[in-house]
Amino acid sequence: MAPRWKHSPDGARWGEFGPDDQRGRMNLVTREKVLQGVAEVREGLSFCLSLPLDVPGGARMNPRRQPPQRYSVIRNGPSAGQQGFCWSYASEDPELTDVVNDDVALLSLQYSTQWDSLAHVGSLFDADGDGVAEAVFYNGYRAGEHIRPGTEDPQATQAFARFPGPQADALGIEHLAEHGAQGRGVMIDLEHHLGRRRQAVGYDALMRILEADGIAVESGDMVCLHTGFADTLLAMNRRPDLETLHATGSGLDGWDDRLLNWIVDVKLACLLADNPAVELVVPKLARPAGGPALRQPRLPLHEHCLFKNGIHLGELWYLTELARWLRAHGRSRFLLTAPPLRLPGAVGSPATPIATV
Repeated sequence: MAPRWKHSPDGARWGEFGPDDQRGRMNLVTREKVLQGVAEVREGLSFCLSLPLDVPGGARMNPRRQPPQRYSVIRNGPSAGQQGFCWSYASEDPELTDVVNDDVALLSLQYSTQWDSLAHVGSLFDADGDGVAEAVFYNGYRAGEHIRPGTEDPQATQAFARFPGPQADALGIEHLAEHGAQGRGVMIDLEHHLGRRRQAVGYDALMRILEADGIAVESGDMVCLHTGFADTLLAMNRRPDLETLHATGSGLDGWDDRLLNWIVDVKLACLLADNPAVELVVPKLARPAGGPALRQPRLPLHEHCLFKNGIHLGELWYLTELARWLRAHGRSRFLLTAPPLRLPGAVGSPATPIATV
């Protein structure tokens, strides 16, 4: 087979784990890293790091992501309504006593606490050297070839087959699920040092926080960033106040080259945050006076992590209770278990991460 790329982007590590790799830096979460995580379990105490699946509530935070909807499963048979609510097998055989509930969910896979797969964000880049930028993803996988429009499933009900989603034949979220997404978590408590005011955190500020808390991030660590955003959101009880949320919570500065270099050089496995994007979404860089237009990403940290370096991102995780417990006990490390749904071809997934200390 011909290689998928002749050129890789500046700052990329395509081919680091082989040209056909689809797990990126989660490859650094080895058996040894899992054992390091297990060694952090001393109390047998677990923390759920997921928001309820119907939070934020509504679609005000992101109109493209709708809240989950649940339906009863329709069952055949003579029982009234033939619905899945308290359906009785006695409708088939009067001697049977079983009563059953079943339901179906229609949901956006990235509505609440979520993982981004490596197929979630790519970039327009001339990987084949023909002078024309094409839509490309990590390790040169191509839009239209490896990440393509989904096809209608003839076995699906009409209600769920109207808008087939993207099909990631490469880089889908199932590769992270098959890995297990379990290893040593490391908490960086931005809220403790910066409060909940909206601000971009660059390299210098992050290094001061790591030094103050005595935190060392090592190869293969699964790094969590606590900003307090998800805790603020949860308190709004599914009625998000956008004005308050837009002023709440820090995020990494995706335009800080030293920060981006540190993320790669320290060899962390993934970046996980309790805010909506890990990075703080800010206006694009201004064009130099009289200079040409700047071709640049809207989400530079997403491009740097997902597209260039195969670093999975997790968003809207609930980290406040864990962060406060760790600080109260003088700790920053824990066992993190966070597999996504093993849904082949999906570009993201809900998650119910568990931290054990």
